[in-house]
Amino acid sequence: MSDSPVRTNPVRVDPVRIDAWLWAVRQFKTRSAATAACRAGHVRVNGERAKAAQPVRPGDEVRVRVDGFDRMLVVRQTLVKRVSATVAATAVDDRTPARPPREAVPTVPVRERGAGRPTKRERRDLDRLRGR
Repeated sequence: MSDSPVRTNPVRVDPVRIDAWLWAVRQFKTRSAATAACRAGHVRVNGERAKAAQPVRPGDEVRVRVDGFDRMLVVRQTLVKRVSATVAATAVDDRTPARPPREAVPTVPVRERGAGRPTKRERRDLDRLRGR
């Protein structure tokens, strides 16, 4: 008889709660954050808004809204517990399209707080920079 604890396999074939699966495949840092995203309507399973307890199975399509963009994921394996990043990557098929490039925003000069009122020369420089 060995003294090592018995480890259960985190990979399952049965359906798993969507919030637990999103946390297990590292889409959210905490399970409560995944639950909050489900409550806010940021998670869809097969096109339908998902509640936190909705079960997912292999083959289901999951859309998660993160930072204003939708991530499209397909469930390969159902996981109950959080696993390493390499194992989590095998449980998800990420079909998210590439994000559009960010537009170049012109840099606006910022005065240091507490620098006082600008001098006449500094005001002229600012006006010239702003195109006035």
